[in-house]
Amino acid sequence: MPSLFDSYDLSGLRLSNRVVMAPMTRARAIDTIPQEHAAVYYAQRAGAGLIITESTQVSSQGRGYLCTPGIHTPEQIAGWKRTTDAVHRAGGRIFVQLWHVGRVSHTSLQEFGQAPVSAVAVRAAGTMVQAYDAEGKPAQVGASEPVALEIAGIQRVVADFLGAARNAMSAGFDGVEIHAGNGYLFEQFINGGLNTRDDRYGGASIDNRLRLLLETVDAVAEAIGKERVGVRVSPFARLSDLHAFSGEEDTWLALAEALSKRGLAYIHASHLGTPEFQQAFREAYRGTLIMAGGFTAETAQQALEDGQIDLAVFGRPFIANPDLVERMRHSWPLAEAEREAFYGVGTHGYIDYPPI
Repeated sequence: MPSLFDSYDLSGLRLSNRVVMAPMTRARAIDTIPQEHAAVYYAQRAGAGLIITESTQVSSQGRGYLCTPGIHTPEQIAGWKRTTDAVHRAGGRIFVQLWHVGRVSHTSLQEFGQAPVSAVAVRAAGTMVQAYDAEGKPAQVGASEPVALEIAGIQRVVADFLGAARNAMSAGFDGVEIHAGNGYLFEQFINGGLNTRDDRYGGASIDNRLRLLLETVDAVAEAIGKERVGVRVSPFARLSDLHAFSGEEDTWLALAEALSKRGLAYIHASHLGTPEFQQAFREAYRGTLIMAGGFTAETAQQALEDGQIDLAVFGRPFIANPDLVERMRHSWPLAEAEREAFYGVGTHGYIDYPPI
């Protein structure tokens, strides 16, 4: 019977346990560069079997929020190298989550004030991002209207993910996770209600709507090795003005089948809907399945025993409990995080939570 605290072979990468630290935006990357205290933060939490970093933009075009890091400049790569070195010295494993927000952005964050990009030129209604207001001050503002990517622009997106993955290897990461959930660019193409393109990247065809993601996965896997690549999905999250669409379940199961054939490191999933769909997804994807969903140590252990997951993702508990794995292993009490310090500059509420 598997235990949450057993080691795990992740496509040849040995994990010390089956606990995964979730990607959590903490908004502390001034000028998009990971700071020295990011290395401390991640190294403090290296007791996780696997750390997945906060979302990290693959290009300036992919940026959607202030104080989030990138991995497309020499300075960003150097900042991340400091972090991976610290995590590895502490005995941990770490993947970087590669990110393009698509239309979930604002012109004030784009080069030369250009419009964000998406599958189609439809604004994400009611979606707020942290950008600059009309006076040039940091503020919550509505996402700007995007422009639809042309074929050349789509090819540049693939090239940006490829470049970012290579940069991640230079920075010392153990692998990359391609973010295809939470309403960001790839899901904007996958969603059949939004993506009404009439070319090979859209429309009623499931294959067309999956094409951008799968082309990106294939390019990255060929460059750095399929065993170093994970994919993040959140099928029924309904985030950033994405909604249900005809053939939704078939679309996500087709993606699970396609990714399963590619022999990747894992799929990282959340918002899988009904137990019946979760089981169907588990059967369609025959590789390592990492699941997020508000687990406790007890519910994660049960999910492992039931065969629902291979690794369990924990998010907010890691904020105030850098030694979360040991606390769960020994049933020690968990500290509560200060919500006002979830995001923002500085070290308070970031690296000043002590181990028990």
